[in-house]
Amino acid sequence: MWRYFMPVKVNFGWKVLRERKDALKSFGKKAVVFTGKRSSKENGSLDDLTSVLEEFGIQYTVWDEVPENPDFQSLEKALKDVGEENFDFVVGLGGGSPMDFAKAMAVLLINRGISPEDLYKGAYEKALPIVAIPTTSGTGSEVTQYSVLTDREGNKKGFGNDLIFPKISFVDPRYTLFMNEDITLTTGLDALCHAVEGFMSKRATPISDIFALEAVRKISESLPKVLEDLKNEGHRENMMMASLMAGIVISQTGTTVAHALGYPLTTEKGVRHGLATAVTLVEVLKVMSEEAEEKVKEILKPFEGIEGLRRFLRDLGAYKKIEISQDDIERWAEKVSKARHIQFSPGNFSRETILRIYTSLKEEYLV
Repeated sequence: MWRYFMPVKVNFGWKVLRERKDALKSFGKKAVVFTGKRSSKENGSLDDLTSVLEEFGIQYTVWDEVPENPDFQSLEKALKDVGEENFDFVVGLGGGSPMDFAKAMAVLLINRGISPEDLYKGAYEKALPIVAIPTTSGTGSEVTQYSVLTDREGNKKGFGNDLIFPKISFVDPRYTLFMNEDITLTTGLDALCHAVEGFMSKRATPISDIFALEAVRKISESLPKVLEDLKNEGHRENMMMASLMAGIVISQTGTTVAHALGYPLTTEKGVRHGLATAVTLVEVLKVMSEEAEEKVKEILKPFEGIEGLRRFLRDLGAYKKIEISQDDIERWAEKVSKARHIQFSPGNFSRETILRIYTSLKEEYLV
């Protein structure tokens, strides 16, 4: 028995916001745009958006202080800065961080008095409509009901609610032409992890599997090539489509223990999210293959198996030198062993298994 629910109206293509701009008319006359400091200005997406809003007479406020890893404190600052306004809808413009931030703000702005902590309790029944405009090809947040934030203790933690599915997404590969090599790599690997983890998840469905297999195929072909030619429009489009597909996958399945393993590398060591997750993937799949060997073989066909995936990641430069201590490993294993991701991950991911994974990473790839 399974279900499929993905209510986002997706518009995909080059210059799609300009071509499908009429879709914004129905959301109201006052918008707040959440974005980062630089990229949306450099890639032209902010200009594209504001010109459409102005054309339709939609008032807007741009809050451009979304950090790379959104936290509770940044949410509270945004509430202080714009919380007194009555907005009709929110726009998340940028990579996964601005889109996840916009989802959280869509709840906080219309449910006055609740705190960031309350987002995880689901103690709300409404959210402002969300418009998502991704400018990277990795997170898939434009089609998911998830928002990942960093709490007050520095822990990366996601919440999910069908209320924060974007109402509409404008997915334009053109904006990714401005991504540098590092961002292209880490976001591309994030999409790869989403597709592989979603396929392996105990919540996988026949429909999510179709998207996952195609996303992995596209990434295996296009990520190495786009890293060699950052302005290649064909490979940029393939990566944007793969990211979208992988986002649809995790909207149905969520992620697995690989994401939980990667979070401490991001929050404590500053490793970008996609890279932090990807370096755990080979070891995670080894454990998963003990219970789901055929599924591992199927999803890794483009790489010709686990060792082929290891070579793929190594050739792309995914394995960075990071200093981690035995104390780090012990603390992280304790935390990850309690993560909810484990219940959806095939294989025995006990604390001892997690310790072994971190130790093998330290010995082979890290410092």
